[in-house]
Amino acid sequence: MKYTTEILVELPRDEFTKKLDDPENMKHWQRGLVGYEQLSKNPGQEGAQMALSYTMGNRKMDMVETIIKRNLPEEMHTTYDTKGVHNIQKNYFKEEDGKTRWISESEFQFSGFGMKLMGFLMPGAFKKQSKKYMEDFKAFAEKGTSVQDL
Repeated sequence: MKYTTEILVELPRDEFTKKLDDPENMKHWQRGLVGYEQLSKNPGQEGAQMALSYTMGNRKMDMVETIIKRNLPEEMHTTYDTKGVHNIQKNYFKEEDGKTRWISESEFQFSGFGMKLMGFLMPGAFKKQSKKYMEDFKAFAEKGTSVQDL
């Protein structure tokens, strides 16, 4: 399953990427994030891995993020792996009159019958979640609004 989402954030691209690139800021715009742990000696660089833990309702989810391309401030590509799901995220950041257009291309690869069925029956849920993270980042970056305060 593939889709693209985008949002315009009213921040210069350098400021935008500094906020997005700081893992301490994730808790302010990624709902359900419980914690993270750097798994590599080169955090933030290509090949670096980070463990992420989320709680979504009664469900716990752990995943590993791997940076596959880092060319800031223009782009950053990552993969996310959890049981039954391999997600490839290609993020592009375009400067537009002092603002930043964030374009995110998502590809989900499912393994196992249950995850394949969920991807088939609920593709909109994945796109909605991606868009929500972008909207929450925009609120945090522009106004300092944290999802922890909601």
